[in-house]
Amino acid sequence: MCFFFFVEETNRMESDMFKIGYRTIKTALGTALAIYISQLLHLQNFASAGIITILCIQITQKRSLQASWARFAACCLAILFSYLFFELIGYHPFVIGLLLLIFIPTTVVLKINEGIVTSSVIILHLYMSGGITPQFIWNEVQLITVGIGVALLMNLYMPSLDRKLIAYRKKIEDNFAVIFAEIERYLLTGEQDWTGKEIPETHQLITEAKNLAYRDVQNHILRHENQHYHYFKMREKQFEIFERLLPKVTSISITVDQGKMIAEFLRDLREAIHPGNTAYKFLKRLADMRKEFEEMPLPATREEFEARAALFHLLGEMEQYLVIKSYFKGIKQEKSLA
Repeated sequence: MCFFFFVEETNRMESDMFKIGYRTIKTALGTALAIYISQLLHLQNFASAGIITILCIQITQKRSLQASWARFAACCLAILFSYLFFELIGYHPFVIGLLLLIFIPTTVVLKINEGIVTSSVIILHLYMSGGITPQFIWNEVQLITVGIGVALLMNLYMPSLDRKLIAYRKKIEDNFAVIFAEIERYLLTGEQDWTGKEIPETHQLITEAKNLAYRDVQNHILRHENQHYHYFKMREKQFEIFERLLPKVTSISITVDQGKMIAEFLRDLREAIHPGNTAYKFLKRLADMRKEFEEMPLPATREEFEARAALFHLLGEMEQYLVIKSYFKGIKQEKSLA
């Protein structure tokens, strides 16, 4: 079990350098501490406390707490099952198989199946004892308590993810600004030499950022939401608008005055991409621009009609973009712009 855990940790290393993560350090210290405490208590099978600690140290605090509860409950159930099966049927290998045949489905029904591996260790301890006594049961309970307790103690420390989350936020905002700039440039010049690499890159960044923000939520026992997570969800919805919008924009074949007005609007919007929220200002400006469009002379050619229709559609998408932002409360302790 130790081997598989460290293989998992090894896969997290950067490609060209050896890196020891905080979880590896906590596992090493916790395992040693659990075994040391078990030895001080003169417990039999004291090394098993280290195995339990390894299994209970998880990537987040909530995950660790859930895993610890499941393992403790499964181990207590394993002690009960072991006593019934071994004492009533006998200490034979086939009894272990029969026990597991009933024990495993029971843990699944009780939703504590995460503790199957840990409880199997306890079952084998009781089997090898040759006779289950109250003293030996107490020994196993102490092993479980020490192993789980040390794991929970180690998981009290979780490094802050704020710096990484802010880095993701800034990169996504930069990419949004590039996308706006390219739409603006196209409306003014009709040039289409943009590679569009920011589109798949932004999609990947948002996915990674949401996962990291969710992990940050799980690192706080009493917190059920995260401003960063809501922020990235908001950007994800806005990004979906970009994906719908771009094909429509590139269908515009001529430059018209309305396009220049929208380009100016997009420039100002691009310069105000921030985690704060003043979307209502841009919504008012967009409404005024829509009225101005309606008062302008009708298109003289088919191409102009199609271009203006596409631009009117663009206004609708930008309105939706801003409405999505208007529901976001903004991230505290940061300068709120738009």
